[in-house]
Amino acid sequence: MNVFIFGASGTVGSALVQEALRRGHQVTAAARNATGLTAAGVKAVQADATSEPEVRAAVAGHDAVIAAVSGRKSGHDTVPAIARNLLSALPAAGVNRLLWVGGAGSLEVAPGVRLVDTPNFPEAYKDEALGQGRALDVFRASASPLNWTCVSPAALLAPGERTGQYRTGGDQLLVDAEGNSRISVADFAVAMIDEMERNAHPRTRITVAY
Repeated sequence: MNVFIFGASGTVGSALVQEALRRGHQVTAAARNATGLTAAGVKAVQADATSEPEVRAAVAGHDAVIAAVSGRKSGHDTVPAIARNLLSALPAAGVNRLLWVGGAGSLEVAPGVRLVDTPNFPEAYKDEALGQGRALDVFRASASPLNWTCVSPAALLAPGERTGQYRTGGDQLLVDAEGNSRISVADFAVAMIDEMERNAHPRTRITVAY
């Protein structure tokens, strides 16, 4: 597949680039500043995901788009705005598949209780989690014909080995036998590219964890 990745210079984005290349996909890697996108075999471009004209021009001719945007540098309010822009721009450019790197904060830890609303949720990550939650609301409310999938990681997403193993869930936080919710960045990338290839969960949110 010919895949376009927004946010390719970040920790998750760069892992997605490597996993897609590993499987033989053609990769266009995009960031606001493309100078750091130096992976072999990658076409690096500079593109602003908040600009509909830039997105339409950049993604045309691709089979799928992956968006790994956090809003840490541009502001968390830009995350739902980017979601709205992609829902409009991708179909206009002839692209029908979007995979969105979501957040764990909007996952439920009990019926009606999101992780971000729990007392011990880190304050430093709250704005980012709330922004991702609003982006998920944008997807769910959209009438766009775009085939999107939002993939939320486990509560702990950290560097680690690539095992190729993970579990898939829905809107509830997945925990292991010890009550931990975790996945490595490498295995999260495996799950994302698996979903891109299999198209197993159209127009919904899933979560992945060990």
